[in-house]
Amino acid sequence: MPFDAGTKLMSEATAAVEAAGVTLRDRYTPQARGVSLDEVVAEIHANDDAVLEVLREPLLRARPGSQWAEDELAGGALPAGEWWVVDPAEGNINHVHGMEEWAVTATLVRDNQPVLTVVHLPLTGDTYTAVAGGGAHLNGHPLEVSAKTGLDAALVGTGQARPGESARTFRRIGDSVTAMLVDGLVVRVSVPATMQLIHVAAGRMDAFWQFSDVRSGLVAGALLVSEAGGTVTDLAGETWNTGSRDFLASAPGIHGATLKTLSPIV
Repeated sequence: MPFDAGTKLMSEATAAVEAAGVTLRDRYTPQARGVSLDEVVAEIHANDDAVLEVLREPLLRARPGSQWAEDELAGGALPAGEWWVVDPAEGNINHVHGMEEWAVTATLVRDNQPVLTVVHLPLTGDTYTAVAGGGAHLNGHPLEVSAKTGLDAALVGTGQARPGESARTFRRIGDSVTAMLVDGLVVRVSVPATMQLIHVAAGRMDAFWQFSDVRSGLVAGALLVSEAGGTVTDLAGETWNTGSRDFLASAPGIHGATLKTLSPIV
């Protein structure tokens, strides 16, 4: 369903996310920070706290009546209404290890469907945006998913959503990678999800799937891919929403073949 956001809301959301990106960029070093698990976790939390301090209030102010989804690692359906689903440091684990694959994301979710999103990459200055019914854009230029029709030519990807997933989920990830190594061309396994999904939306990758329902890693990419002409479902082929248990976003020409490969993995 189209979402009449108006240019003001997108402008204010973009400004808030890009300002938060400055905060996260200023905290970045090309060297890993932390040795023990406790030290790494402390660095992750410090990043989150610093970014949320400058991001939360501007977003809530930009959309009066909206609510805030507190736990960025939570999954499942949200109550009715409009919610900001935010990852203040999407790819936080990369950030604290001195790698470059991280972003700030903010997505407005209405009745469990993403309707507006901003993804900002502070190191490159790139900003991806999408509005339901209004298309997906990179720095204002329209995005379009891949035109591929053969899975054998496809660059696809997956990854874990968070540490501590169940043994069954880890086994499904491994089985899915094996299956796609057979049926696809190349498989990427990396985090975070959003960094792969922006590639799907831009036509650089052809599909991404995940055996998880972590909202903050999926809502931005789901909207970007669908608005760029892609297909977003669960692994049963049903329309995806924040209550879905798994996730697939792909170019439409390979969606059926991708489902055929992945859906038997239980």
